[in-house]
Amino acid sequence: MGFSFFDLFWIFLFLSSLQPVWQRRQMEIRRIRALQEFERGRNSRVILLIHRQESLSLLGIPISRYISIEDSEQVLRAIRLTPPNVPIDLILHTPGGLVLATEQIARALIRHPAKVTVFIPHYAMSGGTMLALASDEIVMDANAVLGPVDPQLGNFPAASILKVVEDKPIGDIDDQTLIMADLSRKAIAQVQRFVRTLLKDDIPKQKIAPENIEKIVDALTTGRVTHDYPVTVEEATEMGLPITVGLPRSIYKLMELYPQPQGGRPSVQYIPMPYGDRRPSLPSPQGRPLPDPAE
Repeated sequence: MGFSFFDLFWIFLFLSSLQPVWQRRQMEIRRIRALQEFERGRNSRVILLIHRQESLSLLGIPISRYISIEDSEQVLRAIRLTPPNVPIDLILHTPGGLVLATEQIARALIRHPAKVTVFIPHYAMSGGTMLALASDEIVMDANAVLGPVDPQLGNFPAASILKVVEDKPIGDIDDQTLIMADLSRKAIAQVQRFVRTLLKDDIPKQKIAPENIEKIVDALTTGRVTHDYPVTVEEATEMGLPITVGLPRSIYKLMELYPQPQGGRPSVQYIPMPYGDRRPSLPSPQGRPLPDPAE
């Protein structure tokens, strides 16, 4: 029995609709294989926190991706599923995000007994820098950057709001600005206290010299530079942060599997299960186990 042109058209349309699903599934398989391979090589739990926002837009309007409460929920779950003796490798590519979400993740990282390593292939600004400070080792690409963690109130830096109060007579300042200045003082004090907590961790495996702690706090929290100021590897090292330069090649390969998204996808990814002696095999689309990349 032959097919009419109309039948062939609908068959073609059906197969075309399946292609994006198949491509996404194949990309997901490649990502999980790469994660498994990286974890085997370092005997660690790998967590990716990636926010691709450089050109993501809807109807021409840019959409910002940042560290959110949903991200903190997923990262905290990944940490809970990690045995105390298993190191954590956190790969960061983020402009920052909510203070609450960032502090939740940072506290969970410093409480994890095993070593925590943060890898930064491109940038970890604001809240991303705070997460780096919570690690035991910061590994960066030679051209990667960190950023200040000074608080922002709405669209304005807290430090700039305080500068208005310092420069103008109080009688010339409106009540709203005075209220914002009060909030700014509190916000800066809170951030500075938390950064000190990270740098004075009970188990200071980062080996930050005590005399450098206040210098780091002052450089990152007081707003003496703009919030998007890129803190280079050289500058971070000069202020006393223990930076290791040079990423494993596998980090770059992992990043290539997370290109700028055309649609929505989770920004946090990990293999969602506790790890024992054996890792479960990943089913293929046909239901058969995929071969172990290490074999």
